[in-house]
Amino acid sequence: MLNLGLSAFFACLILLGFRRPFIWVLCYLYVDIVAPQIISWGFLTQIPTSLIAFAAAFLGWLVFDDKRDSRFTWRQGLLGVLLLYCAITTLRADYPVEALTKWSWVWKALVFAMFLPLTLRTRLRIEAVALFMVLSASALIIDGGLKTAMGGSGYGALRIFVDNNTGLYEGSIISCVAIALIPVAVWLAKHGTIFPPEWRVWLFTAALIFACSLIPIGTQARTGLVCLAILAGLYLRTAKHRFLLSAGMTLAVLIAVPFLPQSFLARMNTIEDHQSDQSAGTRLGVWKWTLGYVKDHPFGGGFEVYMSSKVSYDTVTTQKVGSMVTVTRTPIVEEGRAFHSSYFEMLGEQGYPGLALWLLLQVSGIVQMEMIRRRWKNRTGPDEAWAAPLAVALQLAQVVYMIGSLFVGIAFQPFILMLIGLQCGLWSYLKRIDRPAPAPRGARRPMRVPGQTATQEVAG
Repeated sequence: MLNLGLSAFFACLILLGFRRPFIWVLCYLYVDIVAPQIISWGFLTQIPTSLIAFAAAFLGWLVFDDKRDSRFTWRQGLLGVLLLYCAITTLRADYPVEALTKWSWVWKALVFAMFLPLTLRTRLRIEAVALFMVLSASALIIDGGLKTAMGGSGYGALRIFVDNNTGLYEGSIISCVAIALIPVAVWLAKHGTIFPPEWRVWLFTAALIFACSLIPIGTQARTGLVCLAILAGLYLRTAKHRFLLSAGMTLAVLIAVPFLPQSFLARMNTIEDHQSDQSAGTRLGVWKWTLGYVKDHPFGGGFEVYMSSKVSYDTVTTQKVGSMVTVTRTPIVEEGRAFHSSYFEMLGEQGYPGLALWLLLQVSGIVQMEMIRRRWKNRTGPDEAWAAPLAVALQLAQVVYMIGSLFVGIAFQPFILMLIGLQCGLWSYLKRIDRPAPAPRGARRPMRVPGQTATQEVAG
């Protein structure tokens, strides 16, 4: 039944796209996030679902969509420069065959992130993209949350739909994305028009937030715990009732701790005592190796260059018996270990220029969302009040991603690039509608009342 349902849903989206071509864009979001071809075992595994959805989305916009309101922003151009630079490093990669394998999906994620804003001409389309991203990711998050609640968790053991360790099915990645998703889900519950705010919408949103919070427990990924703590702190920074909210958070933690698995608590303790943890030792060793590598290769070594890494370190454990403390050092040597950090991933694979482009892309998104928040925060009209909260939600999601990226190699994660595309689309749309209408030739421009917005002037 699952196979039949997935196939039928994909077919329905493709067929509906012939009536409303924008649905093909939503179809690609669903396919790239959920990857139904991985879950399925029948029809969908025999066809290139991602390629079909990608081609339909692009051709549908090219042939049928109205392009008069489409704008190409400078951040989309930055994505294009990063795409071109990655193509160059792939051609001269240290491991050309492996590099081409990663390039085969990276280019598609970057191109779609550039293309997505061109389709976001209306508020409804912007909301539809946010909704499809949340609901598609929630399919994985809810499944993982239910299995965690029923005791099916563990480091590397949480099985979301299928036994797979790629993309959003990897524990640390889904933990980071699940926490980053919370602000967007809350915005949809407050300001959504496709599913207007009501008790059922809020009930689903609350359950989804709970499931998102369970994912770091189920995967036992320290990344998710750090992201959750950062997001809670960011919410407290802007909350009206900080004391009550902080007290509620503290109470929730105190109630939850006795029910947490001992394996989870033991793994979280390694955040503080990292010397005893081999995984943390590997990270530090690979990061040190990367810094040494780029001294001789400032332009990076191309995708998958980590395969040439060789690190050695000691894990340190202490055991106290009475007044005697025994310290044990165990030498570890590892080769070909991944970067475990998006920052070092970019530095090692794309060198200093690639890291600079990537950081500029991320930081500029935070700045642009802050500019939108400040410009639109005092607008309370029914067609304006949604903009600033969405900018804040996308800003919080990106900050959480950048914190999580410190410990996970997800520099080109398609879901995050979709968020960047959504940011670009929001920026372009609001900039376009906030411009005053051009006055007829020879006509005098109306005098603007102090404090009056451009939109109010045009409406008057």
